[in-house]
Amino acid sequence: MAALPDFDDPLAIARDSLLAPAGLDLAALERVLGQMHSHALDEAELYFQLSRDETWALEDGIVKEGSHSIDQGVGVRALSGERTGFAYSDEVSAPALEEAARAARAIARLGGRAPGAPGVRAAGTITGHRLYLPADPIVTVPDADKVAFLGELDRAARALDPRVRQVMASLAGIHEIVLILNSAGVLAADVRPLVRVNVSVILEDGGRREQGYVGMGGRYTLAELLAGAEVRDLPRQAVHAASVNLEAVPTPAGTMTVVLAGGWPGVMLHEAVGHPLEGDFNRKGTSAFSGRLGETVANPLCTVVDDGTLARRRGSLNVDDEGTPTRCTTLIEKGVLKGYMQDRLNARLMGMPATGNGRRESFAHATMPRMTNTYMLPGPHDPEEIIRSVKKGLYAVNFGGGQVDTTSGKFVFSTSEAYLIEDGKVTRPVKGASLIGSGPEVLQRVTMLGSDLKLDAGVGNCGKEGQTVPVGVGQPTMRVDGLTVGGTG
Repeated sequence: MAALPDFDDPLAIARDSLLAPAGLDLAALERVLGQMHSHALDEAELYFQLSRDETWALEDGIVKEGSHSIDQGVGVRALSGERTGFAYSDEVSAPALEEAARAARAIARLGGRAPGAPGVRAAGTITGHRLYLPADPIVTVPDADKVAFLGELDRAARALDPRVRQVMASLAGIHEIVLILNSAGVLAADVRPLVRVNVSVILEDGGRREQGYVGMGGRYTLAELLAGAEVRDLPRQAVHAASVNLEAVPTPAGTMTVVLAGGWPGVMLHEAVGHPLEGDFNRKGTSAFSGRLGETVANPLCTVVDDGTLARRRGSLNVDDEGTPTRCTTLIEKGVLKGYMQDRLNARLMGMPATGNGRRESFAHATMPRMTNTYMLPGPHDPEEIIRSVKKGLYAVNFGGGQVDTTSGKFVFSTSEAYLIEDGKVTRPVKGASLIGSGPEVLQRVTMLGSDLKLDAGVGNCGKEGQTVPVGVGQPTMRVDGLTVGGTG
């Protein structure tokens, strides 16, 4: 009987799950890389992935969805100067791998190193961090218990408020195994659990309907998620968000002081500051921060980091999708621009180190520099002191959608929960408030920063060039002066 792989070893799991069923081994992969690299390339890369995805959704006590999918394949990348050749196959086999390698090599064959490069051999396994267990989160809870849990959330929400008209709850789990091998000697594997629960309620009062939406998740198992105390509080949070909007008055428009709450409002930092600090935009000169390393770009209160090393967080990774261990990268330190987020390609072209930010949606997508968990470090002020300092302004607690132009840094964000601040006190809830400005300007207009750093609950997704990846955001309470507020009144 064959020995079972060491299930604490991601490389053993990846070889057993991805290579063995196809009759492949590391020697065969090294031969493919060697053949690619002999054709005037700077670097060649193989990325194998096996992903299982399960979702259960309940609407008004009825199961509306119970889906389970399996996706696997290999992506092949060939790099030559600024040229990238990319091909993929959803069949993991020697012939499919060789065909994808030929296609990627043909796209990127111009330029680069001289032909005749020696054979490629992985220098050794990159283990990265141990931020989460290499476990399958889906199998830790029976299907019947998953549905029963969603029914519990439905009943809890309805019991909180007689105005509840509709409840929607969903539970999702992903088990992803990746194996990365490149011609620079990188050999890395990762086993990535990811879970998430969402609760949405609609309240009706006097013919007016409002929605409240909350969720949470991270890189752990469904059993751990369901056993936690926090998940039982989601119905209350959703009902609260909807009831606040039922009582909301129109938002006054104009330029005013805005206080951003800690946690999810960091999504504005993610969009308006994080994206413009990704390496590809800065290498191409299309970011508002291009060529500004060492310059003061924010109030000295502001230090912004991208940290992929936070245990069990949604945006964290042991290694990125190029096999580089993730790290905590300081982007802005005490107002001074210190660095960019880099994948291997843009780091090489800019003469900078890779920061563990090479990410891709799946094997069928090419890597690009992306955020992990991006947040602002805490400041010296008491959050209540910040509120008391504002005579008239807006307190933004939660955000809905938003848009940003990375070239200019200009953004528009809509709030989903906001209040007026009058004479140093949070008063009436307002509806329809939107914040308009630019990332660089907002950073300069930060005048107070709270000591209460808070990260989001674990629901963030980031889109870029058609690809979506899980991310985290966060910030402390923040006072911004002179921000434009679009209103409804």
